[in-house]
Amino acid sequence: MSSCPTSNAPGDHAVACNSGSVSCILQSPEAQRHWARDGIYGLGESWMNGEWTVDHLDDFLCQIMSGPTPKISWLSWVRLLGAAAKTRFVDQQAGKGAFRIGEAHYDLGNELFEIMLDSSMSYTCGYWKDATDLEEAQRHKLDVLCRKLELERGMQVLDVGCGWGNFAHHAATHYGVEVTGLTVSAEQADYAKNRCAALPVNILLQDYRTFDGHFDRIVSIEMIEAVGRRNLPRWYRDIDRWLRPGGCFALQAIVGETISRTSDRRLDQYILWLVRHIFPDGCLPRVQELSARGTSMRIDSWERISGDYDRTLLAWYERFEQGWNTISDRYGERFRRCWQFYLLGCAAAFRSGLVDVNQIVYRKSSSQGVRP
Repeated sequence: MSSCPTSNAPGDHAVACNSGSVSCILQSPEAQRHWARDGIYGLGESWMNGEWTVDHLDDFLCQIMSGPTPKISWLSWVRLLGAAAKTRFVDQQAGKGAFRIGEAHYDLGNELFEIMLDSSMSYTCGYWKDATDLEEAQRHKLDVLCRKLELERGMQVLDVGCGWGNFAHHAATHYGVEVTGLTVSAEQADYAKNRCAALPVNILLQDYRTFDGHFDRIVSIEMIEAVGRRNLPRWYRDIDRWLRPGGCFALQAIVGETISRTSDRRLDQYILWLVRHIFPDGCLPRVQELSARGTSMRIDSWERISGDYDRTLLAWYERFEQGWNTISDRYGERFRRCWQFYLLGCAAAFRSGLVDVNQIVYRKSSSQGVRP
């Protein structure tokens, strides 16, 4: 687990609250109560309320996430147990629930994402090897995935969770493939259709569970986090069913042990805050859940790129802050602080080693045999 540099925050009326070796500066009694009762979850609530500030929020949260696990209150235990039960027993993505994430997050307005993301509108981890800026990192990521898929002209490719059409546009333009993209966001679908209008690209506003087809290659870039733990076996079986024999499936996935007996309570608290304010019904898969067991696919390659996400998130945060004045009237200061805690908190989670991101390539057997 990596260490984090210390942030020095001013404050004449600051009160220091010690959590192991971590010294956190809270400028109000309300912020102190939030921290004592709800840990990182409470810090997020009080940050949104403007009850405290710190010069380098990412460094500060990384210290907490890397330090000793603090005791949590009975209310926090109840919240964690409730989330665990909901994840295990309730299919939150059933029916209209499949579109909730699109409506609540990705439909917030394209102008918000345009100020934050690069010109390709890639809202996933960049690939920073040999890249000097966000544009290059995202272009490299898209090209790396295309090469890992061994794309050839004329192939039919499915993009599950196509976003604003970044992969579809890149693959169709540079590799001459036909792409079908699935999204549950109306804003994303309209944007992707317009940008890919002159290309062999078909964008569908559709839940993957109502979709069918057959493809030479399949890609899914950080969509699996919205599938839900109950639905992961079904999701993999659908991928296997859509993929032609001998085909490849490339997955980019954020993974972490969350909301379980063995998970880190600091990460759990932050994840609960994210689910409430940023990604409703989101659930990080565990590493062992990415084996594609019960399908005819086997893992061909696996690459960890978690360090690249810290850098990507900081680039998004910088662009978000630089462009804020152009959208501030629509969203308001509370929204701004919410997204500060989101972007810099996620950077801290990757930097501290509590979460990871991986690129995995699966190859489907030509014999159609199903692995146990």
